[in-house]
Amino acid sequence: MENSTSVTDLLQLEGLKVTSSSSVPVFVLLLLTYIFIMVSNLGLVVLISMDRSLQQPMYLLFCNMSVNDVFGATVIVPHLISDIFVPSAERHIYYIDCVIQAFCAHVHASTCHTVLIIMAFDRYVAICNPLRYATIMTSRMVAALSVAAWVVSLFLVGILVGLSARLSRCRWTIFNPFCDNASVFKLSCESVLINNIYGLGYTVLLLGSSIGSVTLTYLRIAIVCLSSKNASLNSKALQTCATHLAAYIIMFTSGIIIILLHRFPQLSDHRKLASILFHVVPPAMNVVIYGLQIKSVRQKIFMLFTRKTLTLTEK
Repeated sequence: MENSTSVTDLLQLEGLKVTSSSSVPVFVLLLLTYIFIMVSNLGLVVLISMDRSLQQPMYLLFCNMSVNDVFGATVIVPHLISDIFVPSAERHIYYIDCVIQAFCAHVHASTCHTVLIIMAFDRYVAICNPLRYATIMTSRMVAALSVAAWVVSLFLVGILVGLSARLSRCRWTIFNPFCDNASVFKLSCESVLINNIYGLGYTVLLLGSSIGSVTLTYLRIAIVCLSSKNASLNSKALQTCATHLAAYIIMFTSGIIIILLHRFPQLSDHRKLASILFHVVPPAMNVVIYGLQIKSVRQKIFMLFTRKTLTLTEK
């Protein structure tokens, strides 16, 4: 009985499709990218947490995004790397592990939106109501907003994946590089009407609130900047907002490509590649944007490396 149960709980995972000649280059590329994501994002978190001058609401929110980027990459990339040299017929994953991976992958995607919504609100208060910024964006407020971003994502995704996990299974193959919600409910032969309705509502709610809040925020910021003759205010607004907007555009574009490619079954391989890039490109690019475009962070990184170089030279 135990053997029968373990067999039915074991799923075959398509994984990453690569030829034998490209296995090594893909493995090296993914490994180096993952190492860069981990080192750079965790390094940024450590830098901000250790330097009191950087412990401000905007930078603390950057930490939130970096933690989510590390989480999103770790959910997907190590499993892809470990399966590259495994024959397709031998790539397996237990059903419970598949559900957990799907849950974590969608939590990462949802938290990308909710955190960026909070960051847009932070920029709105800083630029449109600077005199009250310190009283509004307190440490307690930042902590509450950060927790809310994660709780909302966990709640919405919990229902999304829970509706799929409740279904019985009649298939045992995941036609995807990794498990996501669609992969889980496609294992069932039951009606998935409720899943589709909730999935559509979840997508509209998340994308609608994300696009709406960011658009309204930047329209308001643009109006304030155009009506103000303060050059320093406009320069600061342009610098910080451009950083946030670049991160949002990268994340949104990566996500919307996946949604659009779902409408074209003949482009399934392109969709699968895009789904992997969503967990690789934004986490790698976000930290570059934050670290190099924000002057105070860039200066701290430069000072850190300069100090280490001088220390090594003296020795």
